[in-house]
Amino acid sequence: MTKADQQIDSVLAREADGTIQITFKIPFAVIKSSKEEALAELAHDTEIPGFRKGRAPITKVKERISESTLIEKTLAKLLPKALGDAITKFSIKPLIYPRFELVSAKEDEDWQIRATTCEMPEIKLGDYQNAIASTAKVGSIWTPDKGKSEKPKEKTKEEKEQEVIKVLISTSEVNVPRPLIDEEVDTRLAGLLERTERLGLSLEKYLASIGKTPETLRGEYQVQAREALKLDLVLSRIAEEKDIKVSETEIDAALKENAADEKSFENLNTPERRRLIASILKKRSALDSLTSLL
Repeated sequence: MTKADQQIDSVLAREADGTIQITFKIPFAVIKSSKEEALAELAHDTEIPGFRKGRAPITKVKERISESTLIEKTLAKLLPKALGDAITKFSIKPLIYPRFELVSAKEDEDWQIRATTCEMPEIKLGDYQNAIASTAKVGSIWTPDKGKSEKPKEKTKEEKEQEVIKVLISTSEVNVPRPLIDEEVDTRLAGLLERTERLGLSLEKYLASIGKTPETLRGEYQVQAREALKLDLVLSRIAEEKDIKVSETEIDAALKENAADEKSFENLNTPERRRLIASILKKRSALDSLTSLL
């Protein structure tokens, strides 16, 4: 039976927060064939003393390549198509690219791979407009007290934004998917690690200096990430409800702000980046429109 005749089976599991797990069962015949292809490709770039590059026997190449590298290359050949087939099969719309976990990879046995991602969670906005209107009404009432006769200073735009954000967080209901939180936490940790390394500090020493452990820091980041993602999802939904549009000119202007020169502008000017900037501008517009009510 050829590799083409073998089927990669997939099973879907959903969680209440929108988390999706897809477990793939890959026939060992498929793994073996893909391993051989991966090894042949790796052999082209492997230099072994006594042989011209790419001309060493496969047995010699295999001795020089780690098993983890070979597995990674093998799965890279199989998983994109398996994932695409599963997305079609289960009619899912992943928000982020999945994390893959090798569950079982024994010789002469079918392999099991688990992919974890998520879909858009349910977003209940609540009566945020009346809540903001009430906040504005309370802020407009001034009564001198304890001998004070001067009217309080006008709040800054930043202060008004924070009031709107508090209202949106308190009035909305969003069960933020765990994979989204994990991805955001990992991004924040990576950023912190980069900053401490630039200062010549290890992350462990930095955390010790502020009296924290990796566990407590991750816990704090999880809380912060959950709140930030909740706000992001809520603003996206509000922008959608208000049918906020962003022009191509606005996207160009935002790109140019982040581009040092014409070449970097061209590098940044990709469809993916334009979609991201459009999304950011829509959320900013939604927040600005609500802040203007205060």
